[in-house]
Amino acid sequence: MKEIGGYFELELHKGGHYHPDALYLNTGRNCFEYILRAKGYKKVYIPYYTCEVMLEPLRKCGVKWEFYHINEDFEPLISYSLATDEAFLYTNYWGLKQACVKRLAERYGKQLIVDNAQAFFASPIEGVDTFYSARKFFGVPDGAYLYTDKFLNVELEQDVSCQRCEHLLRRIDEGAERGYEAFRRNDDALNNQPIKKMSQLTESILMGVDYKIVVEQRRGNFNYLHSFLGKRNRLNLETLKDEKVPMIYPFFVQNIDIRKKLIANKIFVATYWPNVFSWTVADSVEHGFADYLIPLPIDQRYGKNEIEYVYNIINKYLTE
Repeated sequence: MKEIGGYFELELHKGGHYHPDALYLNTGRNCFEYILRAKGYKKVYIPYYTCEVMLEPLRKCGVKWEFYHINEDFEPLISYSLATDEAFLYTNYWGLKQACVKRLAERYGKQLIVDNAQAFFASPIEGVDTFYSARKFFGVPDGAYLYTDKFLNVELEQDVSCQRCEHLLRRIDEGAERGYEAFRRNDDALNNQPIKKMSQLTESILMGVDYKIVVEQRRGNFNYLHSFLGKRNRLNLETLKDEKVPMIYPFFVQNIDIRKKLIANKIFVATYWPNVFSWTVADSVEHGFADYLIPLPIDQRYGKNEIEYVYNIINKYLTE
């Protein structure tokens, strides 16, 4: 029975999901686990250049894996002939590789698994298992979406995330640095979680997002930053002219100090991914990305003033 009256909850705009036809689950890695269990795969090919949490579902399901290399355009170096119980996992890097996803779908068909954790707005391809992570794009404590054509015959428990929102609230009240430890605790709490439904809190937050503004802001910020950094970027990027909506602006420059200097100026950039250093040799493409690729923030929280500030910091240190 619906509760009426009493104290007020957090009031959020009530809209709709961006992926209304998907399964609403708790994490991206658990979407991957759902696919493994539903499809019964025995082996999966995965990129060296990925987060180590992607091994968690494989270990839980007892599925073998084999790493593959990518080139400097973030595309697989080798094509495989898959057995019927094998799958090929590809990451839609930065939300910029939808054309590659389409080519791989033509080759592997239903045996392709698309990791769209970095490509929230990319459309799924019919018949291809595809998952998304809301936490990579929005301030939520959990949340992922899965498109699949095979379902587990189980009743999933719904996640409860109200105790994992401290980092979201602290960042508003006290700033990112004061909330960082709480952010890490939430990240750690999601390790080895069972597959659950997305929490009601996360659903409510996501249904309150103005997705049109998010798309416009991310694309505009990406193009504006690219107008400054494009000639210095070793990656072959183009101004966004199609449906791509990026997670970050990937700036690839062989300067090991830039990341530290950005962080010193309170421009917080991650390393994608620390585990790659131990998985690969020093002269590999993936090792170079982990060392030198700087994921610059271009999300909906920022506008031209912030983008210019980021560029000015980078320009200052590159021209010293």
